[in-house]
Amino acid sequence: MESDHEPNVGGQQPSKQQPNLNNRSKKKTSHRRRRFPWRAALIALVGGSVLLAAGGWTAFRVLVAGQDIALLEKPLPAPTIIYDDSGKEATRIALGTIEPVDYADLPQHLIDAVVAVEDKRFFDHGGTDVWGIGRALAVNLTSGKTVQGGSTITQQLAKNVFLSQERTWTRKWKEVLLAQKIEENYDKQQIMDMYLNQIYFGEGAWGIKRAADIYFGKPVKELTLSESALLAGIIRAPSALSPVKHPEAAKERRDTALQLMKDQGKIDAPAYAAALRAPIKLRTSESGTHEAMKYPYYVDALIREASAQYGLSENDVLHGGLRIYTTLDTKMQEAAERVYADDSAFPASSADQLIQSGAALVDPRDGGIKALVGGRGKQPFRGFNRAVQLKRQPGSAMKPIAVYTPAFERGYTPEDRLMDEPVDFGGYRPKNAGGGYHGEVSIYDAVINSYNIPAVELLNEMGIDAGMDAAKRFGIPLTDADRTLGLALGGLQEGVSPLQMAEAFGVFANDGTRMPAHAIARIESADGALVAEAPAPADAGIRVTEPEVARTMTSVLQGVVREGTGELASLGDRPVAGKTGTTEMPGTGGDGIKDNWFVGYTPQLVGAVWLGYDHTDASHYLTTTSKAAAAVFQKLMGAALADEKVMDFPAPPPSSKPGKKHDEPGNNEDDDKPDKPDKPGKGHGKGNEDDKPNPPKKDDKPDGPKHGKDHDKGKGHRGDD
Repeated sequence: MESDHEPNVGGQQPSKQQPNLNNRSKKKTSHRRRRFPWRAALIALVGGSVLLAAGGWTAFRVLVAGQDIALLEKPLPAPTIIYDDSGKEATRIALGTIEPVDYADLPQHLIDAVVAVEDKRFFDHGGTDVWGIGRALAVNLTSGKTVQGGSTITQQLAKNVFLSQERTWTRKWKEVLLAQKIEENYDKQQIMDMYLNQIYFGEGAWGIKRAADIYFGKPVKELTLSESALLAGIIRAPSALSPVKHPEAAKERRDTALQLMKDQGKIDAPAYAAALRAPIKLRTSESGTHEAMKYPYYVDALIREASAQYGLSENDVLHGGLRIYTTLDTKMQEAAERVYADDSAFPASSADQLIQSGAALVDPRDGGIKALVGGRGKQPFRGFNRAVQLKRQPGSAMKPIAVYTPAFERGYTPEDRLMDEPVDFGGYRPKNAGGGYHGEVSIYDAVINSYNIPAVELLNEMGIDAGMDAAKRFGIPLTDADRTLGLALGGLQEGVSPLQMAEAFGVFANDGTRMPAHAIARIESADGALVAEAPAPADAGIRVTEPEVARTMTSVLQGVVREGTGELASLGDRPVAGKTGTTEMPGTGGDGIKDNWFVGYTPQLVGAVWLGYDHTDASHYLTTTSKAAAAVFQKLMGAALADEKVMDFPAPPPSSKPGKKHDEPGNNEDDDKPDKPDKPGKGHGKGNEDDKPNPPKKDDKPDGPKHGKDHDKGKGHRGDD
């Protein structure tokens, strides 16, 4: 039988099994084929990354090369021009030529302080600090918004000269490009020199030379370590950290700068301790900045609005070369400033403290701020602006907002009757000025004579939420702590400013629609590009109440001026409505007044006036009645409206005209009125003014509840008219 196997030559034993060389070769080839795609992918990835990096670097270099930094050679800040409501130039802000200081004249401890505070790796990085940007990115991602910049000194220079102050990644990218270009064209000493010569130090100090002079009255080269640390510390927020306005904050910031210098090895422990002990001795004479600026309080309010509404900084407004179109009426503003310069228009002050005041004039039809004055006497620019920053309790000026508007919305009328008698609401016993009671009175009488008890009773009947809701609709800021019956008498925890009260009363003058008060119409850059713009009046209005309610309230508030507590606010033949308000000074037995208000309006202008001491105590309080604020209002509005036409208010609904007698023919409208809830102390029918009991003294002094926080921080006693 033939075999397919070859014969065994030489008698060798056959192996158990020889490997198949063909199969091994095939397996190796298969493995190579399987490995090849991974190798190819890796090579392609590396190659692509190199090409991408090269392309990115090339693109970056092209973008850097395209940056124009020629403006660095022109350090003059461009003036900002402010236009009035007719488009004419009202004033301009130009701080003059910057006086540069050579790097050689900068004290080493000043340079060290600035580097320690603003950019500790300034002399090591090439314009952009990757670690700093990474840190800012982590903080921003954690917070969910852009709150930290991580900019180097070079980037800050680029931002200050070329860019806006917005905190966005787009602006950050532009900073990086500009910083790179700057670093490639200037050395570190030149960059530091330009930075210190062009940044703003507050109080009008534009550049390090003016800062040294304004704050310390000395040349830059003579600045001490302590003074250098203070100036370095305020760079981040020159207004909030100004040693003139905020000495404690400035000192705390100086100490932080010294600590950073010590931690970074720039000063030793003895130098640190000595500088920490050094008192801050500022120049005694007032800085001459902004003395020639017109309308400083209006400009201050404008800066605050630009920051709050449009994100612009003080530097942007003061030195950004902007064109700001405003709602300012220069004639009204100048008239208001003349009134506030006339000491005879105000009550006599104590020998050591001036009675202060703030006022705002607003057009209720569009919310435009026409004029604004934030204080009396010599005041520093960007100091305390009482027209917009004040936080004081409004007293009875709050009654039309928190009590009588919601009452009229619920069907009450001025003729409805309330009881003015002793009451006790769980220990809260409101009283009237003078302590008397008047029995059954109409709502009209309660308002014009500023009786407290009927207002509190009515709010209690409607529910405190009715007053809270109304106040919020009128734009009055409230907290949960305000949810008390004291709201009826203006007992607010935080208080309000004249501008807020002017905006709120504008609702009555504008048929129930609130127009947010604003000074800025639009902002343009120096080359005409639109930076910001206020909403059109048609889009900005907020419906607060119905026109019928607003007109009813106006007819009642006209009575306040015609025959009530606001008689001194009368403008003669010009129709005017308004409300007085006062808060009691504790410890004076009801004879002392802490805050004195009058808020009133004509169809085309709302005015709010506050009077009081900045720091009230046993020796500093008003002894006049609310007639003082009404008298200032009269002078202010009379002067502001001198060239304006006389306008009439829209007629109120027939059923809301005050003073009707129940027994007159055709005057009993009970059958036509909508159903409404029972009223506290309501009599049987309409009020008859001729029958009102013992007409009270028209005295707005408060004698209300004795609870609530004391104010010199804006929180006062909850007493009222």
